[in-house]
Amino acid sequence: MLEKLTGYRVLILETREEAMFARMLEDQGAEVVKCPMFVIHDAPDPAPVEAWIKRTLAQPLDDLILLTGEGLRRILKVARRLNVENDFVAMLRKARKFARGPKPVRALREIGLEVQSITETPTSEGVITMLSGFDLNDHRVGLQLYPDKDHTRLIDAISAFGAGVDMVTPYVYDPQAADENIVTAIGEMAAGRIDAIALTSAAQVRRLVDVAKAHGGEEQLRIGLAQTPIASVGPVVSDELKNHGLPTDIYPANDTFFMKPLITAISASLTRTPPRTATIPR
Repeated sequence: MLEKLTGYRVLILETREEAMFARMLEDQGAEVVKCPMFVIHDAPDPAPVEAWIKRTLAQPLDDLILLTGEGLRRILKVARRLNVENDFVAMLRKARKFARGPKPVRALREIGLEVQSITETPTSEGVITMLSGFDLNDHRVGLQLYPDKDHTRLIDAISAFGAGVDMVTPYVYDPQAADENIVTAIGEMAAGRIDAIALTSAAQVRRLVDVAKAHGGEEQLRIGLAQTPIASVGPVVSDELKNHGLPTDIYPANDTFFMKPLITAISASLTRTPPRTATIPR
């Protein structure tokens, strides 16, 4: 697959954790157009996060459920500032660790830890299904949440398994900060300057549509996506696309829903035709 994507421009709605995806595409020769989907900030009031860390050290967790890799990194940042990072990691080493998808797994491995289980699908329903196979009765369970989502069903399900749930939300989103970049990316697609858009989360689909609506760009987005192949990492993203009346043009083979198979699928699809962007003045 070496340099197969040379000459092609691939748009990704970038978050911090998409950096690896961008590098993998660039390794294949692609020009990656990175469009920040939102800006992440530490929780504006650090006191609840600090209190959660102190509670986990005073009353160690039996289990930790990580919904995002970013969440663990932000918690560790606070623990480092409190000078208790080593103690916190030592506590986590003894706890069972559960991950909603591969990103928390990578964050744990950065500090030398492994998960006991990972969801088959990176959703709240996937977390509930995963946890149903474990005994949580009378367990003290830490639950790392992310903002702008109602987590009531997940919290209620964990409680119904007999666990005591201790929650923490260590960061917030600043979605408005990235609107201008997203509007520009929509214009690039509408002008025919993008060979494919690669989507790795349902939130990216919603954000793209929401920004277009907020800025009067729905027709431009429709035109852009009609002529830009849409690559989806897996069924969750494809379902969200379908909810908005959008197709999945490129999809990983053999139900392998990770970045590398997605890049393989993008390469196989795009290299059947020459890069459109090569003939379009910029």
